[in-house]
Amino acid sequence: MLDKKTKEKIIKKYRVHETDTGSSQVQIAILSEEITELTEHLKKHKHDFSSRRGLLKKVAERRKLLKYLNKESQEQFRELAKKLKLKIAVKIEEEEEAERRKDKNYVSPEDEEAVAEEDEEEK
Repeated sequence: MLDKKTKEKIIKKYRVHETDTGSSQVQIAILSEEITELTEHLKKHKHDFSSRRGLLKKVAERRKLLKYLNKESQEQFRELAKKLKLKIAVKIEEEEEAERRKDKNYVSPEDEEAVAEEDEEEK
């Protein structure tokens, strides 16, 4: 369980407005920190099944909140996922990269390097 100071830091970092303490973003950030702590605890105490059950409840709650936030505001969802370094953020970035590659004018940094190397070899 998070101590009061840690929770206050998280709230200050992820709040939407000055008096915000319970927006979806804040709740997701707090749950993410609690999930991280419980995961570390379960690595040491493998047979603590009551804590494992609590972890699963928190993961389910965070998933519900993320789904809600994505439905309400995709931009805020993407920003929060990147800040918290969630796995879904990696998937989102891959999808955006695929969309850019479909665009005929887009050249990725890797492609630019390959073209530059080919030019050097020809010289």
